[in-house]
Amino acid sequence: MNPEKLARYIDHTLLKPNINKEQIDKLCEEALEYNFASVCIPPYYVPRAYNILENSESVKVCTVIGFPLGYDSTSSKIESIKKAIEQGADELDAVINVPAIKDGDWKSVKYDLETMSSVVKRNNKLLKIIFETCYLTNQQIEELAKACLEFEVDFLKTSTGFGTGGATVEHVELMKKIAGDKAEVKASGGIRTREDAMKMITAGATRIGASAGIKILKG
Repeated sequence: MNPEKLARYIDHTLLKPNINKEQIDKLCEEALEYNFASVCIPPYYVPRAYNILENSESVKVCTVIGFPLGYDSTSSKIESIKKAIEQGADELDAVINVPAIKDGDWKSVKYDLETMSSVVKRNNKLLKIIFETCYLTNQQIEELAKACLEFEVDFLKTSTGFGTGGATVEHVELMKKIAGDKAEVKASGGIRTREDAMKMITAGATRIGASAGIKILKG
């Protein structure tokens, strides 16, 4: 796969807690230069990124919701989604409530999914649900994937990058097996080389979340 095509798989990501506006500006300029799919940034920087990228027809503004732990209330997530969209976000990467899954509280999980999906779809934006697979069993991953399909989530995403582990080929394959052609898979967390990225794409991922996007392109 040539670098130009590979770039369209990558969400150019900067989500560290100690970043600044100059780094965000640089991230956006790099995204424009290499034509990445999006920049994935904290909600605080959505207006800034939007101002830089608003004239781009291909590089989207992506932000995170309920990040990185996911156990915010559904109402809090909804307000965060609405605010992010209002400020210019095109794509929302929302962390699911992992403790609810561990408790078997699928009613709460599905309410989370249904409500978020409804708001995002009403605004014609794109929703990616972050599973944080390092904390889930394969059975829980399968059940969550099926719930995501029930509420027409656009992407199933592996990880935040803040958990005890990131994306694995096994988990990407499992998520894609359940998703089929009804949803796409985003692999994120620990993907730092071209080889890493190609393994995830071969396993079924159509997006790669990475802070090492340029390094990945240059092999």
